[in-house]
Amino acid sequence: MEKNPPKTVARRRRVAVLVDFSRWYGRRVLLGIAKFLREHHDWSVQSEEWRWTDGVPAWFQNWQGDGAIAWVETPEMGALVRKLKVPVVDVRGSAPGSRFPLVDTDNRAVAGLVVEHFRERGFRHCAYCGFVGANYSDLRSRFFQEGLRREGIVCTVYQPPEISRNPQTLELEKRGLLFQEHLERWLVALPKPVGIMACNDIRGQQIMNACRRLNLAVPDTVAVVGVDNDEIFCELSDPPLSSVALDTIRIGYEAANLLERMMAGARPGVEPILVPPVEIVARRSSDALAIDNPQFVAGARFLREHAFETVNVKDAARIAGMSRRQFERLFVEYIGRAPKAEVLRLRLERAKKLLLDTNWPLARIAEKTGFKSAAYLHAVFSQKVKLTPGKFRKNAKFDSKERSDGQHAS
Repeated sequence: MEKNPPKTVARRRRVAVLVDFSRWYGRRVLLGIAKFLREHHDWSVQSEEWRWTDGVPAWFQNWQGDGAIAWVETPEMGALVRKLKVPVVDVRGSAPGSRFPLVDTDNRAVAGLVVEHFRERGFRHCAYCGFVGANYSDLRSRFFQEGLRREGIVCTVYQPPEISRNPQTLELEKRGLLFQEHLERWLVALPKPVGIMACNDIRGQQIMNACRRLNLAVPDTVAVVGVDNDEIFCELSDPPLSSVALDTIRIGYEAANLLERMMAGARPGVEPILVPPVEIVARRSSDALAIDNPQFVAGARFLREHAFETVNVKDAARIAGMSRRQFERLFVEYIGRAPKAEVLRLRLERAKKLLLDTNWPLARIAEKTGFKSAAYLHAVFSQKVKLTPGKFRKNAKFDSKERSDGQHAS
């Protein structure tokens, strides 16, 4: 009789992953799922290149396993997924009636970023243009209007002449091209200058194409911000499109984490797990100051353009042709903060981006962002962000399982 019998090897969980490969959003969700697997669990995954417009593939309909992560676009798809009779996590949320545990973008936070983006640029006229009937678009519209209302800004919302009975994303995007003349009349009638939030980058490009046909200058007359930050799409737009960067890798990671716990017997919460966006990636499509004071705008633009250098508020006031006191008073009135506070905000935002996008040491980041030393950057960053630069970099790269588990426990 063996004194030390061999340990039983745990069976690998069999998981189906059905996520749209054709979309930037979907591909990055898949990256998040893969990241979770590399760090934590060894699943036997079945997945194939797939677009939701192709319908549910035969392999998925007949699949047998332990759990699934699915892009549930329609109620019909939801009904087919439910027949699997295994734990399922939805990463789309386009068919709320399906009632699967959902990991999704925090659309209230998305709209809040755009409200702040336009507010700090002085826009008093704003508008929203989406795909009416798409749940993510309708949510962003509602939250954008609510955020602007708190700022005392009225929001004009585009309403197409016909509402599609088919709420599927691709169908709505195609229909957006059917009413170009109607969209153009809406754009012409808007008070100017106006900041427009588009429900996604595709809609943002449609708006900018309409502005080009109408000879409406972007961003000076119409500033546009999209959502998704599909980098190739945004950079190839003319002008390059500002966009809200969603944390889709984390959505995939959180979905995999939730599914693992469900397969182990845990019951999911009633409320969806909402992942906040990362930031607005500001490009030329919204690089404007909507302030009817050309002298002040010249000084404010100078301050922003030289924020990472040795900049002096007195120099900006001189460019504006004003006294320093007058310039500072107008800055608070128009922008909502003092000039020095704006410079510090810009420097910290640039420091965050460099912490995320590079492996540079803190001394080099301090040099590139206008801080006089690494120690000073460390002190100011820690005070304002409530994290040290090192901790921010580690957390933002989502390298810690403890952080992921903590998000669910909160």
